[in-house]
Amino acid sequence: MQLGLIGLGKMGGSMRERLRNAGLTVVGYDRNPELSDVDSMVELVDRLESPRTVWVMVPAGAATRYVIDQLTTLLKPGDIVVDGGNSRWTDDERHAKQLHARGIGFIDAGVSGGVWGLQNGYALMVGGDEEHVDWLKPVFDALKPEGPYGFVHAGKVGAGHFAKMVHNGIEYAMMQAYAEGWELLETVPSVTDVREVFRSWTQGTVIRSWLLDLAVDALDDDEHLEKIRGYAEDSGEGRWTVEAGIDNAVPMPAITAALFARFTSRQEDSPQMKMVAALRNQFGGHAVEAVRKD
Repeated sequence: MQLGLIGLGKMGGSMRERLRNAGLTVVGYDRNPELSDVDSMVELVDRLESPRTVWVMVPAGAATRYVIDQLTTLLKPGDIVVDGGNSRWTDDERHAKQLHARGIGFIDAGVSGGVWGLQNGYALMVGGDEEHVDWLKPVFDALKPEGPYGFVHAGKVGAGHFAKMVHNGIEYAMMQAYAEGWELLETVPSVTDVREVFRSWTQGTVIRSWLLDLAVDALDDDEHLEKIRGYAEDSGEGRWTVEAGIDNAVPMPAITAALFARFTSRQEDSPQMKMVAALRNQFGGHAVEAVRKD
């Protein structure tokens, strides 16, 4: 099976490699010519056999809108576009309508796995028509982790990105809980080895998780997180989750508090945000800000 892939950054590049390792033919395009297989989106489309599938892995918002606008004119009826970025689900509905007018299918795919996806596989949450999802099953099977789980057809267009948005909202709350516990342990004088307390929790406890394992990895790199500034960005999906909770009258005190806690990092060097920043770097390769030296 052939696939066009637009956007070969941290995740897109690894996805291309995992797909090729599974025997699929991938033609990749990126604005960085050192990463790209072709010189343009036009050439990418020309290299694919009909019916074509083009997977888009670029930043949400203007960049995704631009790529889909271009594909709307380049692709033909029967082709399919997959938006695998972190687009807002309301954008999916607009893009699906835009492409459908030209006879082009659309799938939104929430993708989780970060920089570890190449090795471990990507959790996939997709939305769209069943016939389009079934057609792309070889692609989903190649990307997802081994075993029966890790892929879900969540519902109609928008459902995949909505599910991924909620996933990221939960992630906010989990990271915040670990960060608060870490700061409290670091603060009290009676606890002298916080890193090993965290490590002990990775076995046999009800709070063990992959995030906890990554927290221990971060502490092994920098035991007291002294090299990291307490600043953590929010990608937007936490805000969208809270807004969706408000729109649907669903109480979300933990996720909302975790989002607002990140705003504290805009004001000062927050110890909790050191841990959140360290975790984001561990699972997603997100940049951290070094401590400023006056």
